[in-house]
Amino acid sequence: MAKWPKPALMALVKDLYETSVDNRDFLHARFQAEEDSGPALEKYRRRIVDEFFTRRGLMGKLRLSEARKAIRDYRKATGNLAGKIELMLTYVENGTEFTQQFGDIDEAFYGSLESVCNAVCNDMVALLLKEGTELHPRFRERIQHLDDHADRIGWGYGDNLRETVRSVEMECSGQ
Repeated sequence: MAKWPKPALMALVKDLYETSVDNRDFLHARFQAEEDSGPALEKYRRRIVDEFFTRRGLMGKLRLSEARKAIRDYRKATGNLAGKIELMLTYVENGTEFTQQFGDIDEAFYGSLESVCNAVCNDMVALLLKEGTELHPRFRERIQHLDDHADRIGWGYGDNLRETVRSVEMECSGQ
């Protein structure tokens, strides 16, 4: 492909763009890779939220694999760690809200939330080491909000959520 003429490469990108919605989302995200907000990120965020809640606020399809796929797809398209953290927080926030609205779910549900929550912690620490502490305030209120809503959530999820939030706070404050 390195030897292809520019018009042929442009035609290939155009064909890929027109082939599927996933390709369009990928290309939009790739062209906004340096941004950690904007329409491309919002499209991936919406895919996550829709799995938990419909646009009317009703119960979504709860296909956790699809919600997690949105996070992976965004990361592949952009490599943007701050945007990935944004999406992972969206996943955990919506999962927590879902269980508060609709009651106790099952072990697999909470295991998935815990896994993403732990990844948020690891990625937050990595991001802060890479980018510096100025990004911590951007996510801090949302992380603390999760801690405030961890009460009365079963399967050990609430305890794990509190522990993860405290771990992020300790790492980010340099303790």
